[in-house]
Amino acid sequence: MNFRHLLCLTFSVFLFAESTPSFAQNSVTDEESVRAIEPAIQTAAYAVEWWMPRHEAIVERAKQGDVDLLMIGDSITHGWESTGKELWAKYYAPRKAINMGFGGDRTEHVLWRLQNGEVDGLSPKLAVLMIGTNNTGHHQDPAQDTARGIRMILGELQTRFPNMKILLLAVFPRGAEKDDPLRILNTEINELISAYGQSESIHFLTLNELFLEEDGTLPTSIMPDLLHPNEGAYRIWAEAMEPTIQELLGEK
Repeated sequence: MNFRHLLCLTFSVFLFAESTPSFAQNSVTDEESVRAIEPAIQTAAYAVEWWMPRHEAIVERAKQGDVDLLMIGDSITHGWESTGKELWAKYYAPRKAINMGFGGDRTEHVLWRLQNGEVDGLSPKLAVLMIGTNNTGHHQDPAQDTARGIRMILGELQTRFPNMKILLLAVFPRGAEKDDPLRILNTEINELISAYGQSESIHFLTLNELFLEEDGTLPTSIMPDLLHPNEGAYRIWAEAMEPTIQELLGEK
């Protein structure tokens, strides 16, 4: 880790401690509290064949420059290339966007990717970030830990691109019912990270109510596996996010 990344790490942890003093009261092990903020490559068996080649392809794309929009996240963002590809072509490809979504990624993987070439040499205008549901689903990391990882990612982006705007999205709902344990964890994450959007450069947006029934149920007609959006949900997402993207890019 070079000096800039160490400085970013120190600064980000300081900001998190200032905004959420109750974190120190959370009882977690050292392993749990480090995992979400320690940059790491993806080593899951399902990702071995494609994860690093995808990273290397994005690094090569970054070398070409001419990128205005970063879309950063996990499989839900990755899905703009498949389930949401027609919407990507309509809304984001014309804005010179890179899809930096990787199926299965957690906060620590995004940190590693940002620090290892995926944004080197770029001068983007806007980054859209949604990450954290795999911290919840894979390890049931405490919400405070996942929020720390998100804070670290924001710090990394701000250090590299001080003039760039960041649209931080609430982690999407998961699980059929509002009392699903993993849904509750994602809700707790969102309650913490909403405070990060109270600045000129970072803007927090939640679209979660658009996917839910009035009683809080997540219907399979929106997310068939109760986690990943279908094409209709990607359309809801794109159309609801569009006014904010236009505003942040200075298009209106």
